Amino acid sequence: MKERQQDEKIPALSRALCERLLQDLERARRPVLYATKCSLDNAIYNHKIGYLTPGAKKVATELSVGSVKKMSRTIFMLEVVLRNLSVGAVNTKRELYYISKGEIKHNSTLKPLDFESQDESDEIIDFICEMLECYREELNCYANDRGGQTYSQQLIVTETLPDGDIAVVELGKLGTTPFQPKNRPQNLKLSTKKKIDFGLIVESEGTANTLVANGFTKRHSCILMGAQGVPSNAVRGWCKLIQDQLEVPLYFFGDLDAYTMQNIFRTLKAGSASSLIRNKDFSAPDVRFLGVLPDDIKKYDLNDYPVRESDAQEVRALKKAQDALKNDPFFHDKRNKGLTEILEWLLSHKRRCEQQAYFTVDPRDPVMPEKIIVDKIRRGHYV
Repeated sequence: MKERQQDEKIPALSRALCERLLQDLERARRPVLYATKCSLDNAIYNHKIGYLTPGAKKVATELSVGSVKKMSRTIFMLEVVLRNLSVGAVNTKRELYYISKGEIKHNSTLKPLDFESQDESDEIIDFICEMLECYREELNCYANDRGGQTYSQQLIVTETLPDGDIAVVELGKLGTTPFQPKNRPQNLKLSTKKKIDFGLIVESEGTANTLVANGFTKRHSCILMGAQGVPSNAVRGWCKLIQDQLEVPLYFFGDLDAYTMQNIFRTLKAGSASSLIRNKDFSAPDVRFLGVLPDDIKKYDLNDYPVRESDAQEVRALKKAQDALKNDPFFHDKRNKGLTEILEWLLSHKRRCEQQAYFTVDPRDPVMPEKIIVDKIRRGHYV
């Protein structure tokens, strides 16, 4: 019943919105579209909730010579996605771009609405989501991404397929082949053959694969995932599902640098400012930062190196970190003091250390990184 109500929500909101616009036009009033402002200056963080939520700020688009194309395109694209919802069709943003161009190709009166690039149509799709306060997935629009490559000897995933059939996957029977969930983890139910002690989310997919190949998941009752760098919506939703359904402690293992702390870990743990309306289901507030930690460098004699001022990307990451310390409510929260101190350390020392540096500790022992990771978990050496 809940899913049915969800299916009816978007058409009902859309109908009410269009009726209001029509009434304004009939009464010679300028219609206005209001959308949630998805930016850091409208982000609120409360540790009791655990993720960034939107404030009260709205972006108003009033009908004028400058906004008429945006408003017309919005109604045009809204009609396209509503048609998809009515028949159960699913598309990516890229496909919706071409579908809209196809509509225009076959109806010359729509030519003024044509998109010159996909960026323009993507912006309209995002605006619709912010206006209706819904997820892109609720519009049957999916990014071309998948959840992180996941390995476990104990995890069982039960998926409800679109036609109602049930598919069951036992990860322990996949060998070294990863399970990679589709980007709608809400269709999945998780169970285990025996108690899982922890989940390890590895920033580098390659390093995650190495740990599995060297026997990590055979020696430990765990879930191990490769996060593929900046976590996609699918990765974040998958981690959230594991956190909520299995209630196992989750640890993030990644580089010690400003980009990882702010763009990767913060996004995984609390979501992002651009996704304020969807962070509830696409963030894992309970995940801890396992490392690399600043004191690991000395403790394990890890190879670190200075941030190169000639590298524009590294300099930009430091500048964004400075901005985060001033303006990001996540780093202002006292409960995140340890993470804030790491960011301050990075800005002060201007050095960085990669997760692969653990392989220097004993280059003749292929499982030394595993030993360190497990020891850090057991000792509570994380933030």
